[in-house]
Amino acid sequence: MRCLKNTKLTLALFSNSRRRFYPFFFSLLFVITISNTGNAQEEFIQPATRYLTSFPFHVLTGGIIVLRARVADVPDSLNFILDTGSGGISLDSSTCLHYNLTPLPSDKTIRGIAGIRSVRFIYNEKLMLPGLSVDSLNFHVNDYEILTSVYGEKIDGIIGYSFLSRYIVRVDYDSSKIYVFSKGSIKYPKGGYMLRPVLVGIPVQIARLRDNHDISARFYFDTGAGLCLLLSSDFVTDSAVLNTKKKKPVLTQAQGLGGKTEMKLTTIREFRLGPYRFKNVPTYIFDDEFNVTSYPSLGGLIGNDVLRRFNITINYDRREIYLMPNSHFREPFDYSYTGLGIYWVNGEIVVVDVMKDSPAEKAGFKQGDIIIAVNNNFTKNIQVYKNMFQVPGDKVKVIVQRPDGLAELVLKVKSIL
Repeated sequence: MRCLKNTKLTLALFSNSRRRFYPFFFSLLFVITISNTGNAQEEFIQPATRYLTSFPFHVLTGGIIVLRARVADVPDSLNFILDTGSGGISLDSSTCLHYNLTPLPSDKTIRGIAGIRSVRFIYNEKLMLPGLSVDSLNFHVNDYEILTSVYGEKIDGIIGYSFLSRYIVRVDYDSSKIYVFSKGSIKYPKGGYMLRPVLVGIPVQIARLRDNHDISARFYFDTGAGLCLLLSSDFVTDSAVLNTKKKKPVLTQAQGLGGKTEMKLTTIREFRLGPYRFKNVPTYIFDDEFNVTSYPSLGGLIGNDVLRRFNITINYDRREIYLMPNSHFREPFDYSYTGLGIYWVNGEIVVVDVMKDSPAEKAGFKQGDIIIAVNNNFTKNIQVYKNMFQVPGDKVKVIVQRPDGLAELVLKVKSIL
């Protein structure tokens, strides 16, 4: 099970703020002398970028980036997901209620995998990161309870374009740190590759798929999606990119703005981003009722279980994203499938979804089961338990609490390969 972006997963959260364009100006000077005629070109060069600050982050299931920051006069540090798939910046509605932050209604709406919603705003507030204060931000307010349930830790908001557009931001997975620089001329390290995405709030990048045949398409570049690839069923059908005779996708669920939605999970034979190639990439396919993937303009999105394999420099001012393969580049993908949906609910890890004909159903799981232990691990840490379910072929022993007492179940993890 994966969480998709801005309910984060929210899947493709769109900004309703005005689009900003940064034209590049240059001047051309022709010089005429008595002895000869020639020309010279003068170009205004940006000053060199300046290092501003750095701070740690940690990674959740699917590569999701979580960092700590403060907002307004709130005394506590809050958990934010860093999300290139968000066209703005946002706060959780329960966080606002807890800290007496009053959002105001607006005529804006946001769109996600599970629906379209009106949105409220907290206007003109500050985001305070270690060593950096960012002012004049308009936070839209959304319900991120499902994110908290999925990850087992409070998710207070999402940081997207409103922050990323003001700076050059480098995400370094090797050091688990985010580095922030001022806009300006920057020299990228050797050994990487420069992407030049189309940018209107959310970066759009061309990539290549190969399965039934080769095809190039445009995708959202989405660090807030805890998966590898997400394709709309319309794109899959029209492009005929998947070899459906050999592949039998399994049924699963993902979470997004407004709730959950069923998806199919399979693999793509090859995915290519710039010069980098990945084999047998786990891929989600869903009926995009609300067109969050903007088909036919786009085929879907690239999530952070691919992108976390690079240290990424985000330079929206120059419309550049620089990829540098990191120590995670060759890590195997997660091919596990259980059909078991577990959530953190009121201090307990609860079985909420059991997909039909899945390993979870065959093992005897029921909705409402409370997980007490997995393989004799009683920590009640949902991230740890999810990792235990990610080894295809393993037989995982799970103790669950039911109204009539305890039960021990054995779940055999399936592979989607």
